[in-house]
Amino acid sequence: MNTCGQSGPLKVILDGDPGLDDAVAWLLALASPEVEVLGITVTHGNVGLPLTVHNAGVTLALAGAAGEGVPYFAGAQAPLVRDLVTAAAVHGDSGLPAGGLPQPVRASEPEHATAFIIRTVREHPHAVTLLASGPLTNLALAFRLAPELPELVKEVVWMGGSTTGGNATPAAEFNVLADPHAAHIVFESGVPLRMVGLNVTMQCIADPDRIAALRGLGNRAGAVSSELLTFYAGVYKKRYGLSGGALHDPLAAAAVIRPDLLDWQDMRVDIDVQEGLNFGRTVCDLHGSSQARKNARVAVGVRDAAFFALLLERLGRLP
Repeated sequence: MNTCGQSGPLKVILDGDPGLDDAVAWLLALASPEVEVLGITVTHGNVGLPLTVHNAGVTLALAGAAGEGVPYFAGAQAPLVRDLVTAAAVHGDSGLPAGGLPQPVRASEPEHATAFIIRTVREHPHAVTLLASGPLTNLALAFRLAPELPELVKEVVWMGGSTTGGNATPAAEFNVLADPHAAHIVFESGVPLRMVGLNVTMQCIADPDRIAALRGLGNRAGAVSSELLTFYAGVYKKRYGLSGGALHDPLAAAAVIRPDLLDWQDMRVDIDVQEGLNFGRTVCDLHGSSQARKNARVAVGVRDAAFFALLLERLGRLP
């Protein structure tokens, strides 16, 4: 039984923009018996779409047998309204700054990511969790093309936003800023939604001891993860003065596998889509100040040591 009470593994579509922490998050999901990955849908974000699609194939190859047979699909190459932005300064020009990476074993599928999401959710009504670790463009397109979809999705779990400040601007977290209009559509859709934001992910730091533990696993997944997170650490030390990079997307994956690792609060979350200083801000009503309908369950606390223990144990199962 999985943690959500459903018989058998939880059916999940991974949606994201790899990106080094997306890759680590997807390895965690692929290595976890609680999860059946139905497919991977790729969007613009940390780097441009051709690279994120390639990196999805690389991540599946890194997962070995756990990634075999998992299809992946190219999706949105640009935001709905705003101009394209990337985070190459954080993730490197390739998105996966590590040596010795395998080549994809298979090519991406010809079907568009949005079409795959719509088709799969319709085939498994009320059973599919969408684990999103990038801009929400693919999900927003699916919800607009198939207006009944939010009622058929089991849940969206998204790494994005914050109850506090941002990392791409003082107000906005990158995954929101990359497509605020898409985030607005998803948050207003009525879909069951959990948000794992910077307020919790910035408590989960891949410091040198944790990087050494990943390297000490003695497998390729651990070695690559440690190299990626070493690159990440350099960026975070320079920008924030921290001892390592934050495990943003892996924590969202853990929230699907073990939701008890986090504390949750139901609240109203609005997305600021007006260009200006607060463009892309997630306005979180922590104290119930408004009378608006609550539309998200937001992570407000995390058991960091237990989370990293889960990540280490699961990556240790991979080749």
